[in-house]
Amino acid sequence: MDFLRSLGHPEEIYPLVRYRLGGCRLVLSKQDRDSMSDSLQTCYKYLNQTSRSFAAATQALDGELRNAVCILYLVLRALDTVEDDMTLSLETKVPMLHNFHTYLYQVDWRFTESQDKHRVVLQDFPTISREFRNLTVGYQKVIVDICSEMGVGMAEFLEKKVESLLDFDKYCQYVFGLWMSGLSRLFSASGLEDASIGEDIRLSKSVGIFLQKTNIIRDYLEDQLEGREFWPREMWSKYSKKLSDFAKPENIVPAVQCLNELVTNALQHVPDVLLYLSRLRNQRVFHFNAILQVMSIATLAVFYNNQQVFKGVVKIRKGQAVKLMMDSTNMQAVRAIMYQYVNEISQKIPLTDPSAGRTQNMVSTIQKLSLSSGPPVSHYSTSIYLLCAMVLAALSWQYLSTNKR
Repeated sequence: MDFLRSLGHPEEIYPLVRYRLGGCRLVLSKQDRDSMSDSLQTCYKYLNQTSRSFAAATQALDGELRNAVCILYLVLRALDTVEDDMTLSLETKVPMLHNFHTYLYQVDWRFTESQDKHRVVLQDFPTISREFRNLTVGYQKVIVDICSEMGVGMAEFLEKKVESLLDFDKYCQYVFGLWMSGLSRLFSASGLEDASIGEDIRLSKSVGIFLQKTNIIRDYLEDQLEGREFWPREMWSKYSKKLSDFAKPENIVPAVQCLNELVTNALQHVPDVLLYLSRLRNQRVFHFNAILQVMSIATLAVFYNNQQVFKGVVKIRKGQAVKLMMDSTNMQAVRAIMYQYVNEISQKIPLTDPSAGRTQNMVSTIQKLSLSSGPPVSHYSTSIYLLCAMVLAALSWQYLSTNKR
């Protein structure tokens, strides 16, 4: 580990070694664990169980801010679990969503009737709410505000479908836009970022909407199986009478055309992503956010014009994810990554695709913004990257060799 620290980017490389050996999850150091209560350690365990990619990204943060981000995520994951559970009636869901922020101050409140795969965060909510109350008042206020507003928004969309593109943006704003707004306010509350980061609500929400649109595209099949639909009717109705028909082989051509238009719609938020990241001043906060954003653009590049979205799970490779985490440590590197992946999309645009012109225009805009501070270059030199890769491979081999069953 000391050798890795000598490579010149210890804050970025060391967490990635823990990420790699931890199997795409947050791995707390012994020093971290020793300083934490049992309930806080349990919260980090739940974070790993419910979102390994987000858990891995939090390795870029430290101290009280990391704890606040962890608790914000778990509280909103619990809220989202209520929304997602299709076994619960509207009569149960709606009041729970409206009142969920009040449960943070009820020591023993828990919900044991959920059948959702993430139900543990509801069953053991007292552990999460205990750590919420251990946060400073400034962090608590942010989490309560976001939870309250998100609960109202989720309840609204329980009783109506995503019909228009405006509905689509509004729903994504309620889910991930508010989440990103909450994160931004936490960054400012920590003192690591200027107050302006938390105050520019429009920009934060746009960045969050980008992440949520990526999630919605990815979850087409899962949502269909669970009886949920979040692709906007205004868009998919141009290609099919029913959204569920996209999963049928005979409809694959219009399905992919709709997919391409949806990816193009998501790309419109990338200029805001670049603007938001350019305003961050703290290295750890920047790296945390950059990881989430480059993962999304890489995922959209995989989705674009890809029939597999309608046949199974599509995601970026683990090795690719590790490289993205290692590379996304400054603004020049992030611009290079954005340029790379929109260029990949550009090369896949079918000439006959109905939204080809709009896609190319969006790609060109992002490419120009990515080149705004010089030509795209890799943050790490080839020799440094290969050296890091060799060390990671050696450590992985050592880990596997000493942990054989």
